[in-house]
Amino acid sequence: MKLSDMFRRLYDWCIAPAHLFFILLSVLALPNVALCFTEHFSFMAGLCNVVLPVAVYWLLLTFFRWSGRAVLWMLPLMFFAAFQLVLLYLFDRSVIAVDMFLNLVTTNAGEAMELLDNLLPAVVGVVVVYVPVIALGVAAAVRKDCFCKAFVLRQRRLALYGVGAGVLCLVSCYVTDRDYRIGNHLYPVNVGYNLVLAVERNHATANYYKTSAGFSFKAHSVHSHEAAEVYVLVIGETARAMELGLYGYGRDTTPLMSREKGLTVFSSALTQSNTTHKSVPMLLSAASATDFNRIYREKGIIAAFREAGFHTVFLSNQRPNHSFIDFFGKEADEWKFIKDGLPDDSIVPDTRLLPLVEHELCRRRRKELIVLHTYGSHFNYRDRYTPDEARFKPDDKSKATYKNRSQLVNAYDNTIVATDLFLYRLIRMLRDRGVVSAMLYTSDHGENIFDDSRRRFLHASPVPTYYELHVPLMVWLSDSYRSAYPSVVSALSANCHKTVQTSESVFHTMLSLAGIATPYRVERLSVASPSYVCSPVRYLDDHNRPVDYSQLGLDYEDFVMLRRKMIIGD
Repeated sequence: MKLSDMFRRLYDWCIAPAHLFFILLSVLALPNVALCFTEHFSFMAGLCNVVLPVAVYWLLLTFFRWSGRAVLWMLPLMFFAAFQLVLLYLFDRSVIAVDMFLNLVTTNAGEAMELLDNLLPAVVGVVVVYVPVIALGVAAAVRKDCFCKAFVLRQRRLALYGVGAGVLCLVSCYVTDRDYRIGNHLYPVNVGYNLVLAVERNHATANYYKTSAGFSFKAHSVHSHEAAEVYVLVIGETARAMELGLYGYGRDTTPLMSREKGLTVFSSALTQSNTTHKSVPMLLSAASATDFNRIYREKGIIAAFREAGFHTVFLSNQRPNHSFIDFFGKEADEWKFIKDGLPDDSIVPDTRLLPLVEHELCRRRRKELIVLHTYGSHFNYRDRYTPDEARFKPDDKSKATYKNRSQLVNAYDNTIVATDLFLYRLIRMLRDRGVVSAMLYTSDHGENIFDDSRRRFLHASPVPTYYELHVPLMVWLSDSYRSAYPSVVSALSANCHKTVQTSESVFHTMLSLAGIATPYRVERLSVASPSYVCSPVRYLDDHNRPVDYSQLGLDYEDFVMLRRKMIIGD
């Protein structure tokens, strides 16, 4: 038999209305089946997640007379199904989260292309599954193929039986599992719920300027008005603490900072979000996992410094994306996104920020705050440093596969070396300025690099891992600062081995370092204060709720690492 004849017979079989009915039902059900294997479902929850949705799909299809229309009306569900399967390929678990939808509107084209290049197998897979079904639907619509009335009635009866069984499963889930919620656990209801939340959250973000217009920190400086001061907040990108030599890493990735005097390193710092569009705004404001929604009505740390009489500068090596990062950054007296206006594929090293910092320091203002948002260790790692700066080789394979892990780690470690050089040069500038000065550095979140049997890669998964949570946090003080404020030096030293949640402590620590008084400053959250107290460890989940690690869905491997790093106890 000729190949063309085989394809013709296959096409004729697939486009037959009854066959197309079940083909469509099968591809719609794929995410439901896949989630049963990837999620930590109880048996009954897993059964419900297949039986009830599939029965509803089944029932819906019986209300269409023409098979082609049935396919075309199901296009939104097929889109979500394809999206869900791609995310399972990327993150190994979890439904399409609110943050995934928000990432679509806050990720720039350059970042998207870097990611899509490594999602090619998953994208090809969903194209192979769903595009032929859509093509069959279009062809059936053109042919005006109809379902047989007897077939429809028979399938509707079977579907109703399935819906009944699914409802019983749903009731059983609520009876046996007090944490079960349709909006959280039942696909695709949870996806629809998350989409609604994403739209609401995007609307609230867009209205930030209105909802925060009348806000004031009522801030003032308690330091001498005559003393010249410079404070620098550096927010890194995707740096994980375990990869820094300062944190005991086997490689000397921080040769310069390791020798720096006046540096305090915090060994047990955790972020409360593994997504940039949440973690950075928390670092730039008083919002944290326990009270995140205050972010919609309050201004950021830059506004507090301005109220206290500081000249403020925000410099970013990331692109503006209409998020709170932009809003808080543009509250500064001067701000600049150095990639803005450049082609999407432009590679701009963080060192391009340093001449801008030097320019500001040369103006010798009496009170200065400079906030730097770097690109740090964001994938593609090899683009974050020049070939001459590569200390660990080989590093030329950037395709995100497990077999390339050693080279990916080499490239990632080279980005940490580049960050080490960046911070060293920044400190040297501050030291040369010769005034009371302090610098705080932390990263928004960490990164997965195929670290264990789960073979996770990148960050921003709906359920994080240890590798995304443990971040570097360090504070450098000039000699003149240490002489002027010895109590701060003592407090930093006393707190450096305590667990710190950067998302809730950086704001208060910066205010404390700069001597800025405001009703919004909380001493027990500042690691520069003797009053610092470790808060219960929380994570900001996808629905903006503070979640204890025991309820977050962390895997056994994550708790092993957290205990090994002495961040949490047994």
